[in-house]
Amino acid sequence: MKGRTVLYTGAAGGLGLDTTLLLIERGAHVIALDNDAEKIARLVAAAQGRGPGRLTVSQTDLADLAGLRTALDALVQAHGGIDVVINNAAVYPSKPFEDYTVEEHQFVQRINVDAGIVAVQAALPAMRATGFGRIVNVSSITISGGWANLSPYVASKAALVGLTRAWAREFGAWGVTVNAIAPGAFPTDAEKIHPDPAGYERMVLDVQSIKRRGTATDIAHAIAFFAAEEAGFITGQTLHVNGGWTMS
Repeated sequence: MKGRTVLYTGAAGGLGLDTTLLLIERGAHVIALDNDAEKIARLVAAAQGRGPGRLTVSQTDLADLAGLRTALDALVQAHGGIDVVINNAAVYPSKPFEDYTVEEHQFVQRINVDAGIVAVQAALPAMRATGFGRIVNVSSITISGGWANLSPYVASKAALVGLTRAWAREFGAWGVTVNAIAPGAFPTDAEKIHPDPAGYERMVLDVQSIKRRGTATDIAHAIAFFAAEEAGFITGQTLHVNGGWTMS
């Protein structure tokens, strides 16, 4: 990853921080987009002394798509293009389908999908010009079914898989690969929606083939694999990182 510039949304979150640090250790310049000041501070502290790459932080509201595009255009101009886009940021509401408003559905879509579209549109011209690009979309095990009360989230994560395939077909001629990661159950803030954490953990371990909880490092290595130059003949794929919970 030496010399590569990575745009990473949700880079300071539960699954983002470890990936950011791994990419920095492998020589990448990571542009971290996040809007949680406390998490950003933890990321900046953790990145101190890492290398040979470096970290740039942009505290950005992904719900403001016009503002996001302006910020991204400025970052592209300042740093000479983006080689890798990782669309990871997401919101995760939970309640029965009939209790969601259309506006709530649209908000989830705007953060989880539309912000990623804006990120790719901002990065793609430089990728085309250099003949190299890596796009990694973070989907979810929930698209396989089995989870109630998450319909906007599941719809958004399924949309990312569809975009992965459409972009892979369209961008391949320019040397740009597009793949997705579908994480299983990881002990992050997203699990706080479950009313019985201990019972949920027992269920996770029961259905997984590998009898331990996944870690952010497991996701970091999967993303780093797709982001690497050596993965240049893999595109349009979804890698399920879930300990053998679902298999396809």
